[in-house]
Amino acid sequence: MDNPPLASLSLTHVHYNADDPTSYLCAYLALVPQALVITYVALVWSTREIEILLMFAGQMGCEAVNWLLKRWIREERPTRMWADLAAISALETSVDILHDIEMLGKGYGMPSSHAQFVAFFSTFLTLFLLLRHDPHHPHASITHVPIPYWQRLLLSVVALLCAAAVAQSRIYLNYHKPHQVYVGVGAGVGCAVGWFVLTAAARRHGIIDWLLDLPLARWTRLRDLVVNEDLVDAGWERWETRRRKRRADGGGVRNKKKR
Repeated sequence: MDNPPLASLSLTHVHYNADDPTSYLCAYLALVPQALVITYVALVWSTREIEILLMFAGQMGCEAVNWLLKRWIREERPTRMWADLAAISALETSVDILHDIEMLGKGYGMPSSHAQFVAFFSTFLTLFLLLRHDPHHPHASITHVPIPYWQRLLLSVVALLCAAAVAQSRIYLNYHKPHQVYVGVGAGVGCAVGWFVLTAAARRHGIIDWLLDLPLARWTRLRDLVVNEDLVDAGWERWETRRRKRRADGGGVRNKKKR
């Protein structure tokens, strides 16, 4: 075949109204889940924090729940007239074309996977920052600076507002009906709360410590510091100790030269 039909990669393919700035912004908001997956992988690889790995595992579990719900409910996405999308006058448009419809996105629409994804992320992050993270732990590093509660609360609010924007963008772009988005949000919040409770129980019963002692965890150097420290502090203490030692050694060398 000389000219084979081309397919679109729906993972990053977004329809939007080029004449509408809000629609343009919503198109970028539709890519937030993909950006978060990349962030998850980058953080797991660079920090080796088991808490981030657990959050990512819960996020993927939430996606699996969405996949099952869509195939169980089997509700279609919203449709709209082609004439609403084309800049054509009524005189140039036939009745047949006016009755043609377009469905945006592939697969079923109930519940919205985008809404469920960001709802899980923002809810779990909020629960972690406000309930699990303990910046005043006595075993924190000597360079650790506790994050004030108001900053954690502010970050939680920002995460929730961003999640709401992503969810609303699915309605604005006509990829989902409002109730499909709201059910997705509810499912995401439910998965986040359930996973948070489950991981809290695992911590309380020593399962996380047991996992960290497994040969695979030791080989991959998994650790559990972010519960009490921030991510940037992990190597800062070692860097500060090395820097002070180097300066002390340099000062000793200079004193010897003066003598």
